[in-house]
Amino acid sequence: MTETILVTGPDLDPKATELVTGKGYRTVHTPPYSDSDVISQYLRETGAVGVVSRMGRIDASSMDATPNLRVISKHGVGVDNIDLAAAGERGIPVLVATGANAVSVAEHAVALMLAVVKKLLPLDASLRAGRWEKAGFAGRELAGSTLGLMGAGSIAQAVARIAGGLGLNVIAYDPFAGDAVFEALGMGRAASVDELLAASEILSLHCPLTDQTRGILDADALAKLPRGAYVINTARGGLIDEAALLAALQSGQLAGAGLDSFATEPPAPDHPFWAEERLVLTPHIGGVTRQASARVGITAVQGIFDLLEGRPVAKARIANRALLVDSRIPLVEAKE
Repeated sequence: MTETILVTGPDLDPKATELVTGKGYRTVHTPPYSDSDVISQYLRETGAVGVVSRMGRIDASSMDATPNLRVISKHGVGVDNIDLAAAGERGIPVLVATGANAVSVAEHAVALMLAVVKKLLPLDASLRAGRWEKAGFAGRELAGSTLGLMGAGSIAQAVARIAGGLGLNVIAYDPFAGDAVFEALGMGRAASVDELLAASEILSLHCPLTDQTRGILDADALAKLPRGAYVINTARGGLIDEAALLAALQSGQLAGAGLDSFATEPPAPDHPFWAEERLVLTPHIGGVTRQASARVGITAVQGIFDLLEGRPVAKARIANRALLVDSRIPLVEAKE
């Protein structure tokens, strides 16, 4: 019987699928945004040895649905939809596709920034409605403004490179990044979250969603930004207290925000964001480009086979490395 790689979502780049079939395996796909019960059913029925995690949550019950499951590989880097501790307890490594979609997400973050600050959507709407609102209009120049990055990983670094070309002053806060990262990009280093917030005329979020970062941009944090600041989020929606963000927009504390992710995805049809014109919203597609999807898909699948076939994998790619107990796969770490 052909062994299975389960993909939690309807799509996988054709080149990644070719890699699976070339190894003598098959791919099986779940419906989009399946819950853990549905994912468990697919795992039970297929006996999959590996999972490419795209949409839907993989929890302990999913992992227990088949004794064959040996590795989970995230189609990207955000692993908040995977129970890392449960995977570690079961000896299942969880891989991330570090850096594979960085350029695409960074470009989207900058696109959201430009759209929000330059008021492109309301201007387009008013023109289509027959209004010529040039008289009295006052836009804003981005050059010389301070862009604050919460996080300094591969996506944030790509944003910094683009932003530097636009004449923005870039600062970042990341207690885990070395000084060489900041020096190479000419970024200022904030010593604390509060210092970052106080200096950021535009704040872009690039940190993972963890117990420590959940709701990190709440009412108190938003109040520490300069009045009239902008917020951009291409990371995880759970980083932001959405009610507090809406209140900050309505009070004028924020001039606008560009969001590619939400606390619940997709958001409810009656979500209050839909009525707020100072928001630019996209459906979590920052990294969904042909180029990035190919890189991420191939990286995710190749990681599965690297572990299954005993090839080295970089420590940084094993998201639950510190939690692993008696891994079902002998781990060979790549030299840093």
